[in-house]
Amino acid sequence: MWSKFCAFLLKLFGWKIMEPVAPEDKCIILGAPHTSKLDFVVAYLYYAAVGGKAHCMVKKELFKGPVGWILRKTGAIPVDRSRGSKLILSVIDEMNKQEKVHLAIAPEGTRQPVKRWKAGFHPIAKAVGCPVYLGYFDWGRKIIGRGKKFELTDDARADLVRLQEEYEKMHLTGRHPDMYVTH
Repeated sequence: MWSKFCAFLLKLFGWKIMEPVAPEDKCIILGAPHTSKLDFVVAYLYYAAVGGKAHCMVKKELFKGPVGWILRKTGAIPVDRSRGSKLILSVIDEMNKQEKVHLAIAPEGTRQPVKRWKAGFHPIAKAVGCPVYLGYFDWGRKIIGRGKKFELTDDARADLVRLQEEYEKMHLTGRHPDMYVTH
């Protein structure tokens, strides 16, 4: 019932779903372009509409009171952003504890325009042994999907360059187009 309601909302707002839920029990689904807080809402509705439950990282300070309860229900994982290596280790630990987890990560790391994307997904995927998908939300064409599988190598920097090239080929438009940089 919830998935049908989420699909209805997406359709009502003019969005078209492009791919089903990822078939693996554990995976990382990147999300780009990340230019608006509404990206989370659209991505959540999409993944719920296709029958999945995506998890995302949210700063631990927001997990107080009713907001914390809502965040947990939507699949948010509390993280300490003060130290990057600690954050990655805590996410790896959380993914290893769970039987099924599809983790959504914005490779840009922020809603602001950045030339250098973050590669934190890379050590997480390698440590957990899970695939990475090139998820997207295109506000220009109003299409959303988990995208194709992206094969990782042992060279995170080279993979990040290839990743940005793949996203550039997709010609995506963010909700705030001037905030999205792929190169």
